[in-house]
Amino acid sequence: MRTPAIRPHGIGVRGSTLSRSSLLFEGPFGRIFRALPPADFGKDDNASIDALKKLGTAMISKVDPADPKDGEDDEESGIPAAYTYFGQFIDHDLTFDPASSLQKQNDPDALLDYRTPKFDLDNIYGRGPDDQPYLYEDNTPLFILGPKLTGAAANPRARDLQRSQPDKGPHRAIIGDPRNDENVIVSQLQGLLHRFHNKVAADMRAADPNVSFAAIQQEVRFHYQWIVLNDFLPTIVSDEALKEVLPKAAGSGLFKPNLQFYKPRNETFMPLEFSAAAYRFGHSMVRPGYRLSETIKPLSIFGKNENEDLRGFRKFPSNWAIDWNLFMDLEERDPSNTTRTQLAYKIDTSLVNPLGHLPRSIGFDPAILAQRNLLRGWRMRLPSGQAVAEAMGLEPLKDKEIRIGKFTGAKDDIVATIDEIDPAFKGNCPLWTYVLAETVEVKVPLKTTRGEKKIKTRKLGPVGGRIVAETIVGLLAHDSQSYVSQNPLWKPAKAIKGKFGLRELMLTALQG
Repeated sequence: MRTPAIRPHGIGVRGSTLSRSSLLFEGPFGRIFRALPPADFGKDDNASIDALKKLGTAMISKVDPADPKDGEDDEESGIPAAYTYFGQFIDHDLTFDPASSLQKQNDPDALLDYRTPKFDLDNIYGRGPDDQPYLYEDNTPLFILGPKLTGAAANPRARDLQRSQPDKGPHRAIIGDPRNDENVIVSQLQGLLHRFHNKVAADMRAADPNVSFAAIQQEVRFHYQWIVLNDFLPTIVSDEALKEVLPKAAGSGLFKPNLQFYKPRNETFMPLEFSAAAYRFGHSMVRPGYRLSETIKPLSIFGKNENEDLRGFRKFPSNWAIDWNLFMDLEERDPSNTTRTQLAYKIDTSLVNPLGHLPRSIGFDPAILAQRNLLRGWRMRLPSGQAVAEAMGLEPLKDKEIRIGKFTGAKDDIVATIDEIDPAFKGNCPLWTYVLAETVEVKVPLKTTRGEKKIKTRKLGPVGGRIVAETIVGLLAHDSQSYVSQNPLWKPAKAIKGKFGLRELMLTALQG
């Protein structure tokens, strides 16, 4: 029997069935636009399901004969591929749920024993060394690292996560949140965060041997929150949308964001418009496959043989260490050969073909990720993208502007406009698809051995960008333990040449 902690991604989400008029409406999950009517896509439920499945199928790209690709591609953005999986890591941090599946029956509204969403690295620390001492070295604040990994010359200290040792079956990662082992890349990113914590701990203990675990944990959390606010958000959200929320640069004094729509009454909550729609933008950034190092051929995200793809929840080969230069521009590399930084695909209304054929261990019925996202949003009773745009005081996109396909600039890469998929979508686009369709094109510089190269990139626009930015900024602003609440002038001690982001975190962790 599959353990609840690693169950396939379902259609529903805990707390989503709350009555729209509940006095406890916020809870762990809530709505930003609670007064807007839900979008339906047919005369009855079956018609809505059929229309959404048709759209989901159209949003899956055709099989690329060169899959998995690791060369230059018109679908690429200027965003290093590491941000795709850092975004997944953030999602697991915000939705960390320590409750067992049995509590669903006792707590149908998910209002009990559920932590409010915070950027506190629960997916790394779990319940801490007192409750989960097996995550930490004896009598130290350091994480226990797993066995050595080889294969990447640029990452000679690579380590796997510590894993269970059953006589039969997969070796599960022993970590704060088991979901961070669901693919090889996020699994090794989890391990990199362990190494970052250990490096920070070692440096703080060198200055003060009596430094507490709580002080080390706070320092790591502050660095992480800084990345989310000052690196991740600007990477994925258009400047125009982000400036509406953050008119004043973070770190320059009193933190006073402009939150027009995300307004918790008593405690923070996870908006369904964010979790079931806008934040799912990352699915369109996934490549069909990745190169892990100079010694491993490109691996598909999903394949016929799980021993030759990037599926997780298992012990993978010991020579699969990741060269993080292939996922982040840690150093300048030749943009035309296999040592180059792999780039995330553009945020658009197309998902790579493997995401249209999910393995049973990941998701089934349906096994098409785009269909699962669309059905989830409908069952969450989300409003249409046009309705949300109007509620924000924006002119909604016209149907002809909501294109389905790859935003490469080639006409053949567009399948259809939303109204051509099904009449049910005329002026009535599912919020997730709308967010992907309204992305804004910008040019992003990438440093290579041949100089700076500017790449056309899509970032979240006025609706999606505003939902994502307000939710993330709002969660930080309303968290009394965040750095923007406790010390808005705080600056990262691990900054390199005055800058700290995901790149600098990786460089620091690789020393540990």
